[in-house]
Amino acid sequence: MSLVTFPTPAGTEASGYLALPSGSERRGALMVIHEWWGLNDETRAMTDRFAAEGFLALAVDLYRGAVTADPAEAMRLSSQMKTEEALVDLRGAITLLASHARSNGKVGITGFCLGGAVTLSAAFQVDGLSAALPFYGNPRADLVDFARRTPPIQGHYATRDTFVDSARTRAIAEGVNGSGGSFELFVYEANHAFMRVGDETAYDEACAKLAWSRAIPFLHANLD
Repeated sequence: MSLVTFPTPAGTEASGYLALPSGSERRGALMVIHEWWGLNDETRAMTDRFAAEGFLALAVDLYRGAVTADPAEAMRLSSQMKTEEALVDLRGAITLLASHARSNGKVGITGFCLGGAVTLSAAFQVDGLSAALPFYGNPRADLVDFARRTPPIQGHYATRDTFVDSARTRAIAEGVNGSGGSFELFVYEANHAFMRVGDETAYDEACAKLAWSRAIPFLHANLD
């Protein structure tokens, strides 16, 4: 586990937290996109979990080092983040991961809340992805393009989510499937951020375990 830096197509430098799977064989790679709090300990722990499941996992720092536990500051940071610039960072991360010595060349993306929205945006806007796994996040409407070929998508959303409109997610899934793509959508009787371990107001152990049991086989099917 280490901090890495990498160039982007815009000539800038991005960074992230890289976790390697055990062994020495080449494995599928996965970008992990943080919530609106930034790349915090929770995101690093989640990245380690994906590495333990056999993926070369990179948490991309879209905030350039900024981290907060204050909702107002998180709102400010997320508002300041430009999605188009974030997608440029992801293109640089794909190049890094696809060429890494432990990579088999396949790269997927997953993310939570803000990261879920970025994940779905990338599915429509970024080439070179083999899988997209969004958790409770929707992209901006102008970034949704059903004419573009998307990687296989599996989404995990909540019925009691006051931040994300699951009806809009269903419409996006229907649009992808109607255009010849694949968007498998799961909606849980839970609150927003039900995967956030340690958050008593959001975490739902049963739903989190069920979502994980679906997500990991999906990733292996598309990244191995």
